[in-house]
Amino acid sequence: MRLSELVSCLPFYDMKGPTSDPDIQAISHHHKNVKKGTLFIAMKGEHRDGKDFIQQAVLNGAAAVICDQEMTLSIPVVQVRNPRHALAQIVNLFYGYPSFKMNIIGVTGTNGKTTVSHMIQSIIETAGEHTGVIGTLYMKQGTESKVAVNTTPDSLLLQQTLCGFLEKKVTTSIIEVSSHGLAQGRLFGCDIDIAVFTNLTQDHLDYHGSMDHYRWSKSLLFSQLGHQHYNGLPKFAIVNDDDPFSDMVRQATSAHIISYGLHDRSDVYASNIRYGRHSTEFTAHTPVESKTITLPVVGIFNVYNALASIAATFARRIPLTIAANGLEQMQSVPGRFEIVEAEQPYTIIVDYAHTPDSLENVLQAIVKMKAARTFVVVGCGGDRDRSKRPLMAKVACGYATDVIFTSDNPRSESPLEIIRDMEDGVTGQTYTVIPDRKEAIAYAISQAAEDDIILIAGKGHEKVQIIGETLIPFDDKQVAYELVKGSTS
Repeated sequence: MRLSELVSCLPFYDMKGPTSDPDIQAISHHHKNVKKGTLFIAMKGEHRDGKDFIQQAVLNGAAAVICDQEMTLSIPVVQVRNPRHALAQIVNLFYGYPSFKMNIIGVTGTNGKTTVSHMIQSIIETAGEHTGVIGTLYMKQGTESKVAVNTTPDSLLLQQTLCGFLEKKVTTSIIEVSSHGLAQGRLFGCDIDIAVFTNLTQDHLDYHGSMDHYRWSKSLLFSQLGHQHYNGLPKFAIVNDDDPFSDMVRQATSAHIISYGLHDRSDVYASNIRYGRHSTEFTAHTPVESKTITLPVVGIFNVYNALASIAATFARRIPLTIAANGLEQMQSVPGRFEIVEAEQPYTIIVDYAHTPDSLENVLQAIVKMKAARTFVVVGCGGDRDRSKRPLMAKVACGYATDVIFTSDNPRSESPLEIIRDMEDGVTGQTYTVIPDRKEAIAYAISQAAEDDIILIAGKGHEKVQIIGETLIPFDDKQVAYELVKGSTS
C-alpha cells in the first residue's frame, strides 16, 4: 500500500522531505522491528521516546516516518499532532478494518476480566462459532496462542491479531480491556459491539494517581461504543447492577443497557444459589427464560462472572440453554481458583487475587468450603500501589487461620519493606513472615493436614518472579506440586 493511500485516512498532516510515494509493506513503532519498506511511527512510550530512535529506524530501512515534530530526513516524514491517534487510524486501514468484520466483545473491570472472557468464549463456541481471545493470559484462537505482553495490546498488535483471527474464520473476538489500555488509547479505532463491566475496586493507583482517574479510564470503553443506532447493528453495555460504578457506566454510554446482579430488578439475575466444595449451583433468569446451572467453579464472584457472560451472550440472542451448557463445560482458567492436584489430603488453590477485593472474594469462597484450617500465602507487588498493601494484609488476617506474608514480584523494592507496609494493616494480629516465596509455600504445606486449605495468592498464571529487572522462573502451581511430591516421596 502506498504511503499516500495510508495517510489519506488522516484528516490533518504535513508531509516533509522527498516527494516520493514509497510502497509500505509493514508498520512498526519499535525501531528494532523496522526493515526495508516499513513505516516507522515514533511515539512516546512509558520509558522511552520513539523520536530518539528515528535515525536508527532509517538505517534499518524505514521507507517513511510519522512523528509529531518537523525534521528533515532522506525519506518522507509525515508530521502529525498525535502519533498514537495516527497509528490507530493507519493500522485500521492497512489491515482492512478487521474489527468491523466480526463481533467484538470488550470486558473491563478490576476483577474477573479473564474469567468472564473465557466464560463468554465457552458459551459462544458451544453455540457453534469460532472465537478469538485477547487478554492477560494470551492471544488465542483455537489451539494457537501467543504470550500476551499487556492485557490489552496496543492498536498495532491489536489490529494485526484481529486480522489474523479473520483469516482463521473467527466471527467473535473477546478482548480484556484494561484501564491502562483505555487511558493510553490502545483501543482507538476498534469497533466494540458489546462492552461488559464486571466491578470496580481499588487498583493501579500507582498509574492512575486517583480513583477518579481510574473510574474515568474504565468509563471510556462505554463512551466509545458510539452514539449510532443502526438497524440490525445495536451496541450493548452490560453493567453490574450491584456495583456503584454502574451508575457512571450508564451515564457514559448511549448504547442499549443490559443489567445483571443478584436481585430481580436486574435484567439477568441469579436465585437459589447453592455452594459446593468444587462447584456452585444457581438458577439464572433472563427476560425470556430461566435455567438451573452448575458451575464447575466456586464462589459468589463466579456467579457474578457467569451472569455477566450470560448477559453478554443474551445480547447476541444466544439461548440460555446454550449458555448453561457452555458454562458447565468450560475449562478451568489458569491461575483462577486453580486446584493443585498432587494426591495430597488437603486442598491447594492458586489464584491471581492481587487486590483487597479479589482476595476477599476468594477467601469468602474458601470459608464456604468449611476447611479445618485455612492457610494463605500472600504478598504485594513492588513499584505498585502501596496503599493497598495494609488492606491486603488485613483481608488475609480477617479470614485465614494461618497467614504467611511473603514476596510477590518485588521489582526494585526490598521484599521486607513491602512486607512492613503490609504489617501496618494488622498490628497486634498473628501471622508469619517468610520473604522467600518458595520457602513460604513449603512452610504452609509442611503445616497443613487433612481437610485444610492452602491459598497461594497474587501471581496465579504468572511464570516468573520479577526481582529488580531480572525475570526468575517461578510458577506457584508447579512449585506447590513439586513441594508436595517431594514431601511425600
